[in-house]
Amino acid sequence: MIYKLIVTKKVRETFLAVQDHDYDQVLAGISDSNLTHHFAGNNALGGTRHDKEALERWLRRVGAVLPDLKFDVTDVLVKGPPWNTTVVARWVATTTLLNGDNYVNPGCHVIGLKWGKAQSFDVYEDTQVVTAGLLKQSQSGIAEATAPMIES
Repeated sequence: MIYKLIVTKKVRETFLAVQDHDYDQVLAGISDSNLTHHFAGNNALGGTRHDKEALERWLRRVGAVLPDLKFDVTDVLVKGPPWNTTVVARWVATTTLLNGDNYVNPGCHVIGLKWGKAQSFDVYEDTQVVTAGLLKQSQSGIAEATAPMIES
């Protein structure tokens, strides 16, 4: 029970760190080996990363293309022992795009933890909303919003 509370708190803190652009805090909770980070969609944020360096570049891209992105984490479900934990975090991502449009996209992360370090991430959200938002950001002057995927 206490383990689940600790993991839930850490997951919520990590989403706050992403929105605060504190990538060192985010990366401190990531495994140095066997990493898989998958973000669905054929856009500048899509693709799969297998190392922390590429994940850091991806996080910085998120911060550059959606600089005021906020997460409302609605649920965190934790299952399994410390050596094989699965976390499902449901959230709603929101921001105001540079053209003034509201961006609202609910989604979830499925995260695999081993001994407190995240090894796998699968991110599920409406990829059409992501792609449309990135296109609007690009049209408003953020060229990186339509850059090639960061993959490794």
